[in-house]
Amino acid sequence: MVLETKRLILREMTQADFPSLCKILQDDDVMYAYEGAFTIEESQSWLNKQIDRYKEYGFGLWAVVMKETGNMIGQCGLTIQEYNGNKVMEVGYLFQKEHWHYGYACEAAIASKEYAFNKLNTKEVYSIIRDTNIPSQNVAKRNGMICIDKFVKHYRGVDMPHLVFAVKKIGYEN
Repeated sequence: MVLETKRLILREMTQADFPSLCKILQDDDVMYAYEGAFTIEESQSWLNKQIDRYKEYGFGLWAVVMKETGNMIGQCGLTIQEYNGNKVMEVGYLFQKEHWHYGYACEAAIASKEYAFNKLNTKEVYSIIRDTNIPSQNVAKRNGMICIDKFVKHYRGVDMPHLVFAVKKIGYEN
């Protein structure tokens, strides 16, 4: 276990989580901000990337598990992303559609931000979100973030406008 909240446990994903991960990555509704569902191969590559991140950085997108059931319902955590010519720490999240609108993404995202600030001593964290993804933007806002910029990502052959949300650790505002 990496993190624990009132209702959730966040831990490193393993290959055993692949079926639960596929319920996220292979759902067109969940993955609309990525231009549609992933294939089995793309899903496996995604999982491999997280496992590589754990080894390289000590963090990545973690499995979000409900304490009550022990089921993986999403993924949330920290990644290093390119923004404005720099590498920044991002809080990212994706959840199975059936678990939307229960506050799980906010709960996990806030815990991930606090982990970045308190365990990794990061001064600022970001969430980079497609401009059409209003629910994820709302999670970022509930995580204390404000929109500071906009840019276009090129992914799957599509130009995708993205908004950049950020929050600084208290004491590092300058």
